[in-house]
Amino acid sequence: MYSKVLFVNVLMSWLPTDRGLLADIYRVLGRVCDPYLNLFKKLIPPLGGMVDVTPIIALLVLQFGVRLIVNLF
Repeated sequence: MYSKVLFVNVLMSWLPTDRGLLADIYRVLGRVCDPYLNLFKKLIPPLGGMVDVTPIIALLVLQFGVRLIVNLF
């Protein structure tokens, strides 16, 4: 479920969300996703100054962690 929340957060970052309902949703998603994404932003700088690959890496690490836990139990 958290992977889907991260994915929606990334998609919404491409939309103009200055005010209104979308801005409120984006703000809530940011509060949920930003602490996890900031772990990776500290380690991985943006490529070329603009392309941020941290959500991709964060999703891959999350999926790997989930699969590892499922296989252990």
